[in-house]
Amino acid sequence: MPAPDFSPAADRNKQPILTMLRHVLPDAGSALEIASGTGQHVAWFAAGLPRWTWQPTDVQPAALNSIAAWVVRQGLANVRPPLRLDVMSDCWLPDDVRFDAIVCANMLHIAPWATCAALMQGSARHLTAGGALITYGPYLEDGVPTAEGNLAFDQSLRAQDAAWGLRRREDVEGEAARAGLQLAARHVMPANNLLLVWSRAL
Repeated sequence: MPAPDFSPAADRNKQPILTMLRHVLPDAGSALEIASGTGQHVAWFAAGLPRWTWQPTDVQPAALNSIAAWVVRQGLANVRPPLRLDVMSDCWLPDDVRFDAIVCANMLHIAPWATCAALMQGSARHLTAGGALITYGPYLEDGVPTAEGNLAFDQSLRAQDAAWGLRRREDVEGEAARAGLQLAARHVMPANNLLLVWSRAL
């Protein structure tokens, strides 16, 4: 099997995210990862949360080989074969498939805004009654000063693609509410990122 792809950013943030996942998730369950990318995250999370079963996915077919290679390299038995999944699809998986957690890191700012609504709606379809969507990445927030690094990052993203850019947390909350999800927890993470936990609205 070819060597997996490597992302320095994923390598840097995998442990802080895992530490927070251990804090916000129960001891065991099933998780769907959206936009798994290289596969470094899911391999690290699966090793660190061995009583969880993980389903990695990505929209890019080429990413699936890298994800599988990381899983094989780590010798993980609690990760299912990666699937191609486009969040914009009206049908992610069979309707009866449910997960206790859905994890999506660093996608919303490098994808068109429409993917936010799609992520929320798809997550609402596939979460268990007590499940949670967990998103991670940089956000803009009303009343919270934006770090210079995030401002520069936002400008560089928009220069690459006008449809990209950091999202206002409040706008994301609006899309979540339309899908029946609400912000249950906000955790400040290293390097000016946030980990947000979304649950079903009561």
